[in-house]
Amino acid sequence: VVGGHAGATILPLLSQTTPPVAFSEAEKKVLTEKIQNAGTVVVEAKAGKGSATLSMAYAAARMAESTLLGLNGEPNIYECTFVQSDVVPGVPFFSSKVLLGPHGVAKVLGVGEMDAFEKASFDAMVPQLKTEIQKGVEFVLSPPAPTPAA
Repeated sequence: VVGGHAGATILPLLSQTTPPVAFSEAEKKVLTEKIQNAGTVVVEAKAGKGSATLSMAYAAARMAESTLLGLNGEPNIYECTFVQSDVVPGVPFFSSKVLLGPHGVAKVLGVGEMDAFEKASFDAMVPQLKTEIQKGVEFVLSPPAPTPAA
């Protein structure tokens, strides 16, 4: 999965699965939408009384373990993560595969080859991702004033 964090900016690269699997165009569309909206489905299933915290906890634990392995010098530790990069020109942050090493991220990898469906989805999501990143950067540079404690 590459791109961003929400909705259409989440792009699963089904053509790059291991082991390789072939999907029809209709199956790719349905699976992509299901992956993009998985977090929303969990929240709806919980009737607004929670979120996909178990999924986030698992992802955090996996990333922490991989980071520690990389920092410890273990070779060939790869993860997908949202980092500052130049993977996509004009997009300062992007989620893609990285190689972790003794100093953190040793190498940010590109997105690899995409099929026509993925490339069209990629091209369609980039403007939205750029807008969302700009909002995040603006928030960091000018955060709202803290609310006084009661």
